[in-house]
Amino acid sequence: MTPPAVSPADRDATVARPGERRFEGPAPAYDDAGLVFIGRIRSPWTERSQCPKNVGRAREAGQPAEIRLDPRWREGLAGLGAGQWVLLLTWLDQADRDLALQMPRHADGPRGTFSLRSPVRPNPVGLHLVQIVALDRETGIIGIDAIDVLDGTPLLDIKPYLASVDAPPA
Repeated sequence: MTPPAVSPADRDATVARPGERRFEGPAPAYDDAGLVFIGRIRSPWTERSQCPKNVGRAREAGQPAEIRLDPRWREGLAGLGAGQWVLLLTWLDQADRDLALQMPRHADGPRGTFSLRSPVRPNPVGLHLVQIVALDRETGIIGIDAIDVLDGTPLLDIKPYLASVDAPPA
């Protein structure tokens, strides 16, 4: 699932929108941060052009998805169940990692990467609030209501959504 290496010339050619600019200086040597993938997301989206731009749009499309958790991590599902909301952290492995300014389709001018929810960022970690619709601890298959990532996207973590601590103060 890892995309092939892209030459600097080819990467520069992928910046198609006026106003976008890459971070200055050489690309960092992305050292191992000690992260492990605990599973993969199975979604109906196989091409970027199909993939909804956010989980709200994914819900509107009415396409459920599932998590396939690797055997080693399945015991960690204890305490989770259908109907529960969880936060998924994904590794957006097909995203570019070097734009400082981006030109979103919905904006009238360039915006800084850290002001956007775009997958294009130095560390392409995705954050998704989803609802568990089915859970099989034995197989590690977790049905979720929707997701806005490509099929096969690596999963980094699952965290319960707790309105008492996760919702902003009134």
